[in-house]
Amino acid sequence: MAALAALRRLPEAGAGRSPFVGFGDPFFAAEQAETAVAAAEPAPGSTAMRGAVSLRSVYRGDNVAAGELAQLQRLPDTAPEVLSIAEALESDPEKTVFLGRDANEARVKAMDLSAYKVITFATHGLAPGDLEGLTQPALALTAPDVAGEEGDGLLTMEEILNLKLDADWVVLSACNTASGDGAGAEAVSGLGQAFFYAGTRALLASNWPVETTSAKALTTDIFRRQAADPALPRAEAVRLAAVDLMENGSFKDPETNRPVFSFAHPLFWAPFSLVGDGQ
Repeated sequence: MAALAALRRLPEAGAGRSPFVGFGDPFFAAEQAETAVAAAEPAPGSTAMRGAVSLRSVYRGDNVAAGELAQLQRLPDTAPEVLSIAEALESDPEKTVFLGRDANEARVKAMDLSAYKVITFATHGLAPGDLEGLTQPALALTAPDVAGEEGDGLLTMEEILNLKLDADWVVLSACNTASGDGAGAEAVSGLGQAFFYAGTRALLASNWPVETTSAKALTTDIFRRQAADPALPRAEAVRLAAVDLMENGSFKDPETNRPVFSFAHPLFWAPFSLVGDGQ
């Protein structure tokens, strides 16, 4: 309720804001950065097994045991999603998309994020206890030793509260903890509250591990619809994109381009929730 009250007190959006800035596919360990340089990335939309459902996973094991950021699994499939949203909003990716080493804590804090309408963080959302010593929800960004920057690689709830935003949307894609005990909801709730106080009007968050191809299609379609019709309410843009994905979306074999399975199941269109101002 306090977050809702803060949301209603936000002033009118400023004029002259840029359409988009996005951060994704951070490197949590040096070996992840080395692998990214040495090997070509999988083709966007490909799966580990042809015809299988490939979900974005969170950890290499069931839990983060030693409290090390390096134990988080890299999410290379988030990079095409961030780039596709930038394209839908006609934003120059060279200036507004930060991936890998560039998706780091120091860069986020140094930027004037109040100049952007849509801000995307395509990375892990962590609940208290997921990392040793972590006492508040946080977003995991590139490890400091990989980025060559100061910090701990985590954008915590407290640090988010200190950001100055003037955003219509904040998108937390892949922001879940793959947990069945409610910790994921705690992470999204805490991060959402912080972003509302920082100055965003709505939050789009994924509540469980998502299938990459459908997630990219859904989020891109949401912002393509809003770009085409700025008067379209946010909640309606989400609903229309979900219905279209449900009725017409399908995973296609990357080699033959033939449909393998449809995206009608809620697994594909229901993970994303809009929280905040739906107008």
